[in-house]
Amino acid sequence: MSSGTEKARTAVLVDFGGVITSSVLQAFTDFGASLGGDPRLPLDLLSRDQPSRTLLADHESGRIDAAAFERGFAERLRAHGADVRAEGLTARMQAGMSIDQDVLTLLDDLRAAGYPIALVSNSFGTGTYDGVDLAAVADAVVISAEVGIRKPSRRIYAIACERLGVAPEEAVMIDDLQQNLDGAARIGIGGVLHTSAADTRRQLAEHFRITV
Repeated sequence: MSSGTEKARTAVLVDFGGVITSSVLQAFTDFGASLGGDPRLPLDLLSRDQPSRTLLADHESGRIDAAAFERGFAERLRAHGADVRAEGLTARMQAGMSIDQDVLTLLDDLRAAGYPIALVSNSFGTGTYDGVDLAAVADAVVISAEVGIRKPSRRIYAIACERLGVAPEEAVMIDDLQQNLDGAARIGIGGVLHTSAADTRRQLAEHFRITV
C-alpha cells in the first residue's frame, strides 16, 4: 500500500482472528508455553513443518474436520517432545483469545455510515465464532472451510466482493497478517495491516477516505 491517499473505497472486508479477536499468534504462543517447552513450538510447526502446514491447509479449506486436524497436529507436537492430547486441542490453542470490543464498535460505525462489510476468515477448530453475532457484524460472511478456499487465495476475496456486490477496486481488507493483505492486493483490494482499532480507524481515513 502506498503511503499517500489512494482511491476512496466504499466497502470493507475484515478478518476475524487477530482483528475482531485479540492476537491469534499470542494465544498460540501462550498455549505453547503451557506445554512446558519452547513457547514458539506450535507456531513454528504450523509455519515450517510440512506435515503440520498440510494439516492446517486441509483444515482451513474444509478437506478435514477439526477432529482430524487435532489428531494430526497432536501427533506432530508429540513428535517434537510436547505431551498433548488431541481432543479439544484447537479450543485449548485459542483459549487466550478474547473479543476486541473496540473493533466491534468500529465495524458498527462503518455499517451505520453505509459501508457494507464482509467477514473473510480462515476457519480453525470449532466454536471459533461463538460469542459474536456474525450477522450483526457483517453483511456477508465468507468462511474458508465453507467455500473450500482459504486466504491468501485471490478467489476468497473475490467471493466476498461478489457477495457485497462491489468491485475489488472499491474494497479494502483489514487483516493482521501481511500475507493476507498481499493476496487481496493481487485483485486490487486495498489493505490495512491491523494492530489496534484506533490505528485501523486512522488508516481507513488517511489512506482510503473512509471516515467514521
